[in-house]
Amino acid sequence: MHCALCIFLSVLCIAMLTACEKNLDFRYHDIEPLTVIEGELTSEGAKIGITLTTPMDEPMDRTRLTDASVVIADLSDGVEYTLTPDTDGFYTDPTPGIPGHRYRLTVKREGNEYATETTMYAATEIVSAEFNWISMPYDKVAVFQARYLDNPADTGDCYWVKLYRNGEIYSWQEQDDRTAAEGVNTFFTMTSRKDTDKEDDDEVLFDGDVMTVTVTPVSREMHDYLEALQNDSNGPFLFSGHRVLGYFLASEPVSRSVTFHPDQIPEYK
Repeated sequence: MHCALCIFLSVLCIAMLTACEKNLDFRYHDIEPLTVIEGELTSEGAKIGITLTTPMDEPMDRTRLTDASVVIADLSDGVEYTLTPDTDGFYTDPTPGIPGHRYRLTVKREGNEYATETTMYAATEIVSAEFNWISMPYDKVAVFQARYLDNPADTGDCYWVKLYRNGEIYSWQEQDDRTAAEGVNTFFTMTSRKDTDKEDDDEVLFDGDVMTVTVTPVSREMHDYLEALQNDSNGPFLFSGHRVLGYFLASEPVSRSVTFHPDQIPEYK
């Protein structure tokens, strides 16, 4: 049994108090509608979504705006390219990001200009992903645990870890290297109870469900932005210019999948 799983029980109470959000439709505090820019640059290119904030007491409006000018500049080699909206309303471009290069995203819309810069992070490596049953007072619970590499020579490394169930977001966490030990960081979350009849529909796992964990290195600013969203705040402003919400990250995510078979999961003792 990995030593990281042993650590789990000692911090279980903390984990229960800092439960993950269950989707990526970020809710912002009630404010006059603002532009929201959510963008990622990977080795497969860039994808930028632009929306407006939705009041918290109204259904989420994910209508994407396509009336903007969106440009990414590679500040390391002087290349600049314009993104165009696809059929889903995302601004895209296939130019791959290069780890170590510095990038600037500029969005112009309705007379306003928003800009932000970030360095692209190289991929980490997921070394294991598994389930274990743990005994709680009310039932046994399947804990999902993934271990991934963290460079012990660096301090302040941050990550965005997302867990998907059959391709749909299940939970996510922001992490940093303070929880790493001997060059390995650990993500864990409680998932389904063994008695599925008493489980919440949003939590329950069934035999054959495919759970995929994705680990994306991010900047400290991005980590703090995600942390703020988890703590019922709109988060820091990551763009210069007129007031705007959202983020732009340049990184290379890595993934690993595990199929949930409850009868084959070992029990932590």
